[in-house]
Amino acid sequence: MNPTPKWLDEAPKALDEQAAAGARERQGLLTKPPGALGDLEALAITLAGWQGRVQPSLERVHISVFAADHGVTEEGVSAFPAAVTAEMIKNFVRGGAAISVLARALDASLEVVNLGTVSEAVIPGARHLPLGPGSANFVKGPAMTQAQLEQALEAGRESVERASAERAQLYIGGDMGIGNTTAAAALACALLSAKPETLAGPGTGLDERGVAHKVQVIRRALEHHAGRLKSARDALQRLGGFEIAALTGAYLRCAQLGLPALIDGFISGAAALAASRMLPGAQRWWLFGHRSKEPGHATILGALEARPLLDLGMRLGEGSGAATAVPILKLACALHSGMATFAEAGVSGKL
Repeated sequence: MNPTPKWLDEAPKALDEQAAAGARERQGLLTKPPGALGDLEALAITLAGWQGRVQPSLERVHISVFAADHGVTEEGVSAFPAAVTAEMIKNFVRGGAAISVLARALDASLEVVNLGTVSEAVIPGARHLPLGPGSANFVKGPAMTQAQLEQALEAGRESVERASAERAQLYIGGDMGIGNTTAAAALACALLSAKPETLAGPGTGLDERGVAHKVQVIRRALEHHAGRLKSARDALQRLGGFEIAALTGAYLRCAQLGLPALIDGFISGAAALAASRMLPGAQRWWLFGHRSKEPGHATILGALEARPLLDLGMRLGEGSGAATAVPILKLACALHSGMATFAEAGVSGKL
């Protein structure tokens, strides 16, 4: 067995409790009844503890979309062909995808990381880190080798370190990969000891019969790997995908460096679930952008005790749900810093 890379053993960064306490005190002085802004107040306090500033701000957002193909598509688990993954990478870098539009609207930096597609195409404008022509069919064997797993985790780590070097204040990880809802569901089943029918959903648009087939494929995979899923790393290697492992590595590194992560939907949630098992305490550096319409996401959110910011019926992936939630965080900061205190406004306080 290969030794665990040293960086994976690093502890999460401590929060700045003093800054959070100062922000909490400021909230009590603003011209409003205590708690009147609800979760916006709590978000401002959380951001203060992350940034080490009583009055936090949010100007610099970094988005990394990880893309890879999945061998499990051989089993007919998607309504779209595997070729779509590489085609969508081109769409990302050309600016035509939903996350591309959202990044422009948010003035966020966007990078696309190609971890390996069936076409094995080198796409200009994307960061090319091929680990193979997609992961292997995990119904027949492990989705990836230990070396590939470590390289995928490393890709996520490096992405966060690039964002940190650019002084990003918030990190969003996105995903693209035909077949990845099957991988995410299988991974979550292994981590939660859940039945496939509770986590498998329509993904790219399967009908009821297609979802039933997907459940059977996941069940076969779990039976094939039974007894060899003893850790989150085992589950990632055997049932995950390159982009899911990269997201896992990214969320781990965010916690270690103290770069807050805003987590997207079902695929990202499965990666976060794995990261939470690999590094206890990492979740203190994460927020959850939205509740995906993919049915298994509710189970993952419940396991993580996560309360998402939005519930808009989205299920696209790409980091789109998380990006859509960014304005809420910006407004929380603006209200926290821009509102007058009772003393500044000359308004009488509570009796």
